[in-house]
Amino acid sequence: MEQLDIADGFDVHEYRHGLKLLSEDRQTMHLENREEFTCPACDEPFERLFVTEKPTNTFGNPGSPFCIARTDETVLLLTH
Repeated sequence: MEQLDIADGFDVHEYRHGLKLLSEDRQTMHLENREEFTCPACDEPFERLFVTEKPTNTFGNPGSPFCIARTDETVLLLTH
């Protein structure tokens, strides 16, 4: 299993072969993990990935454990 590499930022295009885009707007993306990529925070496979460039976000109850990873430009919320 390949871990998402965020050392130099996060580029979704590097992982597009295994991530299915569920929704997208100007500053956010919601993706499904189809290749069992692993989380950069805990190194476990994740189910969904939310990527945002917005300075603030509000979330409901994700219903499962989650991890947060940050790059200079984005925040990644990964649900397991």
